[in-house]
Amino acid sequence: MTACLADAIEPAFEVIAPAQCTAPFVFNSPHSGRIYPRSFVAQTRLDFPTLRRSEDTFVDELFADAVAVGAPLMRALFPRSFLDLNREPYELDPRMFEGRLPPFANTRSIRVSGGLGTIARVVGDAQEIYPRRLAVSEALERIETYYKPYHQALRRLIARAQRQWGLAVLVDCHSMPSTSTRDDMARADFVIGDRYGTSCSEVVTEAIETALIARGYRVVRNKPYAGGYITEHYGNPSAGLHAVQIELNRSLYMDEAAYERNAGFSQVKADLAGLMPALFSAVAEGIAPPRAAAE
Repeated sequence: MTACLADAIEPAFEVIAPAQCTAPFVFNSPHSGRIYPRSFVAQTRLDFPTLRRSEDTFVDELFADAVAVGAPLMRALFPRSFLDLNREPYELDPRMFEGRLPPFANTRSIRVSGGLGTIARVVGDAQEIYPRRLAVSEALERIETYYKPYHQALRRLIARAQRQWGLAVLVDCHSMPSTSTRDDMARADFVIGDRYGTSCSEVVTEAIETALIARGYRVVRNKPYAGGYITEHYGNPSAGLHAVQIELNRSLYMDEAAYERNAGFSQVKADLAGLMPALFSAVAEGIAPPRAAAE
């Protein structure tokens, strides 16, 4: 899928399902959407390449082999700069809108203050998206039309896995700009986020880390990305629900300025495909469903 403009985004997301689910995994790519509503682009003050800087470009393709080994892959088709699925549903900045936000909106989170709420104020290195305020009704419409159906579908996938296997493991797939890491993180190829050990079993994090290091990558945990709303919200290990975030350094697989795959793309994709069987086996052998553990 290449980036494009469209009058409407229908469908707004896709679930690519395997012929048969063979493991309790769900892979999710909420920021790889590259279909931009024309009406949205016309509202912004940015040129199209700049507007795309929040994309996890090609991440859905990099993890696509999950389907071949027996796990569904869910991906958004609309872009993160239009609506961010890795936020609370109403994480909104009142300075962005004309009119009164609902009283239940979270207007004081760190993400909102940084301009990266459910409706983002900025892309890239703090470049303002809009030249003027938006109507509150527009924000609420995006949430009702895109956010809520997406998360309803994601919950169904997770619930289905848990019903079949007694547990579920959500792998939330993301990318990071090569310029975003600092100091000792500057050379990180992957950042694994498990909310500092609270969103999934150590078995999951350890299996991913071990497989990536064995393939020659530099891997760090939780800094600077410990996992966002999706990892925090869906991860509940005591209930058999495990969620982990994987961030890839974009320079590994793409030309960040041109939004094109680079010579490393095929190798990164193959390496991600190679870690999946090991991850599936580690979970099968190392995590008992809660009801089995109780028995």
